[in-house]
Amino acid sequence: MALPQAMTERRRLVPMEMREVRQAGDRTRLALLAIALLIAGSVFSILFSVTTGASDASIVDVIANMAGSETALTARDRIIIFDIRLPRTILGFLIGASLAVSGTVMQGLFRNPLADPGLVGVSSGASFGAVAMIVLGGGLAAPLEALLGIYALPAAAFGGGLATTLLLYRIATRHGQTSVATMLLAGIALGALALALTGLLIYMANDQQLRDLTFWSMGSLAGATWTKIAAAGPIVLLSFTALPLMARGLNAITLGEAAAFHMGVPVQRLKNVAIVGVAAATGASVAASGGIGFVGIVVPHILRMAIGPDHRFLLPAAALLGGSLLIFADVLARTLVAPAELPIGIITATVGGPFFLWILLKQRSRLAL
Repeated sequence: MALPQAMTERRRLVPMEMREVRQAGDRTRLALLAIALLIAGSVFSILFSVTTGASDASIVDVIANMAGSETALTARDRIIIFDIRLPRTILGFLIGASLAVSGTVMQGLFRNPLADPGLVGVSSGASFGAVAMIVLGGGLAAPLEALLGIYALPAAAFGGGLATTLLLYRIATRHGQTSVATMLLAGIALGALALALTGLLIYMANDQQLRDLTFWSMGSLAGATWTKIAAAGPIVLLSFTALPLMARGLNAITLGEAAAFHMGVPVQRLKNVAIVGVAAATGASVAASGGIGFVGIVVPHILRMAIGPDHRFLLPAAALLGGSLLIFADVLARTLVAPAELPIGIITATVGGPFFLWILLKQRSRLAL
């Protein structure tokens, strides 16, 4: 009797899924157009970033130099653009894309609009792992640092982010249902614990480590190098390879885990891949740039209002928009108070804080908060 009942339930759920697909399909052309525009916008943001600053080089000069013209740029301009600005821009795009995609995946997995690596403690856990490696790298963690080399810091941040994400999921989920209020409260508690442990490590740091950690904790791309890209970039890109596998499952899981299971979605495997991917992307980002908040909650909401909730389009669009927005935020950070530089985390928090409050007020009655 159980098998026919399950088959009947599955037949009843399939039309529901098809209706969701058709509803999302109404925006397919709009979504494809938006992705095309975001690709163009990403290219422009990268060119704008590498040509904005004290150097007199123009976008035309940079393109001409990339095309092989040795006279388009002076030797000084080539050093500024290709050794300082370009790695900073590429790293900023990777970090913005990873944070935006991580927020999108978490919101889809937890089925609520308030999930974000920075708000629920994942970034704090990743920061604790990274700070532990920085402070203890010459002592207790020296063997691990010697073993992993340039990957030691991203690996430590990944471990901290993964542990926090797993704890958060276990606390907030009961009988297959995730409580929004429990998730937020647990995230605050785990984030506070991670910050307390981070503070203890900072108390143990020497003067040089303390200066580095103070600026790093507010988020900055000032130390971007090709070496940092080589360390963090592969981890971020590897986490992105799972995106095509997650899109259909995240679309189905919006109806509930039971419904997604009857549609043929391997729910547990999807959760495992999503949690590890979010932890890897967030950990690598935190290790490379420090704490940069609100990208993961602002970008998905903007895109859902524009192109709808279909993750087949939402995930690539989030990567493009998140990368572009963080590049523009970095340009503001290094030009608003030039020749000094603002931490980029201040820029994103100034924009993202009011946006988050607006989302919270808008969703308050639906989420019963």
